[in-house]
Amino acid sequence: MQPFDWFVAIVLGAIEGLTEFIPVSSTGHLLLAEQWLPRQSDLFNIVIQSAAVIAVLPLFRERCRLMLVGWRAPAANNYLIKILTAFAITGGGGLALEKMHFKLPEKALPVALALIIGGLLFIAVEAWLRGGRRLVNEVTWGMVVVVGIGQLIAAVFPGTSRSGATILLVLVMGLNRPAAIEFSFLVGIPTMLSAAGITILQALRNAGPGAPAESWNMVIAASVVSAVVSFIAVKWLLRFIRTHTFTSFGWYRIALGAFILAYVHFGVLK
Repeated sequence: MQPFDWFVAIVLGAIEGLTEFIPVSSTGHLLLAEQWLPRQSDLFNIVIQSAAVIAVLPLFRERCRLMLVGWRAPAANNYLIKILTAFAITGGGGLALEKMHFKLPEKALPVALALIIGGLLFIAVEAWLRGGRRLVNEVTWGMVVVVGIGQLIAAVFPGTSRSGATILLVLVMGLNRPAAIEFSFLVGIPTMLSAAGITILQALRNAGPGAPAESWNMVIAASVVSAVVSFIAVKWLLRFIRTHTFTSFGWYRIALGAFILAYVHFGVLK
């Protein structure tokens, strides 16, 4: 790898790790970064996303331990089934999108609009919650369905943020913030890992004499950075959300979206 390749790997890995679980859209940030940095393959992006997802497992080790070791207990079994159901909804919808040959838009304008709309919704929902609405700690079956749908919305509209969409929807349905973060993150694990597996298999199947070679040194370097930054970012977020709301993330999304719109207006971004 050349020095510039190391720089690109570190920057893209850091962006992915910082934004995968914080509700500001990792896909949107990576699409924007690649307006100035070399465009990476879908395989590169999905692998570094997976590294970010796997890295947060230790932060939920007690919940994971209960589901893996004590899954026969009614509460753990119920929670595991709810995660798998939300994943199944997302997976089924994803297969339908694949059949329709859906391609994620790579333009800056829809990213900016999704960022601004999501930011406004976060501010509005948090203002509504300040009215004294009682929040619960238990994930209901209705919440399971909307989490699956929320992940599909994020898959169709870049800039929405998978974690942002799912957290926002379950907050509206009355789930408290720590429980919303935990369920959203844990549902994201099978979702991202299955997507990574499919992408890797497709890349290997399509690999041939004429196919561009993947720079695995760059993929590995970016994945390590993504994992480390993701662990730090989520650990901070879990502590932050105990005493704060998501309003600040809403304002960040609006500011970033407005910045992108200005660049689009002046023709800097496409």
